[in-house]
Amino acid sequence: MRRISAVISIFLMLILLGGVAMASDRGDDIMRLQGAADVLSEVMGAPDGGVPAEVIGDAKCIAIVPSMKKGGLGFGASYGKGVASCRTAKGWSAPAFFAVKGGSFGFQIGVQEVDLVMLIMNDNGMRNLLASKFKLGADASVAAGPVGRQAEGATDWKMRAQVLTYSRARGIFAGISLSGAVITQHQDDTRAFYGRMVPFRTILTGRIAPPRESEAWLNALRKYAGAGVDKR
Repeated sequence: MRRISAVISIFLMLILLGGVAMASDRGDDIMRLQGAADVLSEVMGAPDGGVPAEVIGDAKCIAIVPSMKKGGLGFGASYGKGVASCRTAKGWSAPAFFAVKGGSFGFQIGVQEVDLVMLIMNDNGMRNLLASKFKLGADASVAAGPVGRQAEGATDWKMRAQVLTYSRARGIFAGISLSGAVITQHQDDTRAFYGRMVPFRTILTGRIAPPRESEAWLNALRKYAGAGVDKR
């Protein structure tokens, strides 16, 4: 039975990755930026149920995957493409495009889409993100983020976690553990948006100007997470 579940999960993974081999398109990148901005606005607008302002205000970097696909039968798989920006001396960096993929084991069946929010909370987590490829739970500690008033009196997210993760599916928003997921720079999306390959570090440290098409994303960051200026 386990072997059958694994085979079905591999098949589902192929479904999830169905559009990955297609050439990246700048229009898709722009739509992804708008989608990420919409996710952030909707999450922060949820009464008593979104990311606490205290938490997002402390984040070094913010990464969002609109409509990450998850599926499985016993064994699970997930894949999604998203955007990230980090605080710099001048404000939020230009957007960096990445892919996240991972697996899990547990009772799950079928395929669904979730919005994924990741907050990189400290310098160590930011260094892992700048490396352009890292594994959550191995290269960077990861934990389900506190929701709404859960942050009051809680200190774990301040003391230990390099990355806090959240997911939203069917209107339900909650912290989620993504240990084992791998995050890598999406080079094709980067080339499509910037017209050339630009390293993660160059983008996220503010060494390239944000194109005007990224303003919706950057405005959402400024509105909900502050000006983005690194005060170190």
